[in-house]
Amino acid sequence: MNFIVTTDSGCDLPYSLLKERDIIPFPIKYELDGKVHEDTMLHEDCRRFYDDMRKGAVPKTSQINIMEFVDFWRPIAERGLPIVHVCLGSGISGTYDNGLTAVELLNEQLPEAQIHLVDSTLASVGYGMLALKAADMRDENKTPEECVEWLNENKSKINTYYTTSDLTYLYRSGRVSRTGMMIAHALNINPILKLDLEGHLKVIEKVRGRKNTIKRIHEIVDEVVLNPEEQVLYICHSDIPEEAREFGEGLKTQFGFKDVYYTYIGMTIGSHAGPGLMAAFFYGKPRTMKDK
Repeated sequence: MNFIVTTDSGCDLPYSLLKERDIIPFPIKYELDGKVHEDTMLHEDCRRFYDDMRKGAVPKTSQINIMEFVDFWRPIAERGLPIVHVCLGSGISGTYDNGLTAVELLNEQLPEAQIHLVDSTLASVGYGMLALKAADMRDENKTPEECVEWLNENKSKINTYYTTSDLTYLYRSGRVSRTGMMIAHALNINPILKLDLEGHLKVIEKVRGRKNTIKRIHEIVDEVVLNPEEQVLYICHSDIPEEAREFGEGLKTQFGFKDVYYTYIGMTIGSHAGPGLMAAFFYGKPRTMKDK
């Protein structure tokens, strides 16, 4: 290998897949019922996590701090190979900035360490897709510089559209107001959310009724997707597997995606969104700032 690929558990790919692809994840911590846990990246643990939320638990997350990054990277850097690390987008978290500071600190201890950080401008499986691409380029014997250049040039082409029919958990985590939640529930309004170019999560439309919401997402995908027959569609969800599969198969049938990969939204995003969220990720026209 010319370099080592690292990321964190917020990429929402199962641990088994990352292990298979030789991608090393940092397990993000979260607090539940007064106890601190690590994200295991196991789907059975995700199901238990969402069951706890349905029973009223309100988990809390914290971004990876500087010393956690240093302790994570030091033994990897000591192997003598460069590291390409794909970060949760800086528009959502301060993780990327902490990583930059950690690299400076680690270079004082290990001057020979080469750590390349990529601000994914994405969340969830969106930056998981970039980590998988980094592993592909590593296996093709590309240099870390070539890999970072490709990721930075193409990360804006990953499009994502989220929706949920239950804003209760976003309200509990302080992401929406009580009034907004009550109006949405009373009128059966489902928001459609996307990430802008810098990775800020934006509500772009509010649609009445779940069926109409899915129909509208299909219309949006039709406007932006590029070469679906050459790519895998990624669908992630917070413990609504049947609905997510229907969503994914509908998109595959209409647009001809090569395949669909289904995965759980993990504890990082799930702590704020709760059960009931699902999202589609795919390559398409570059994201813009027009919705900011």
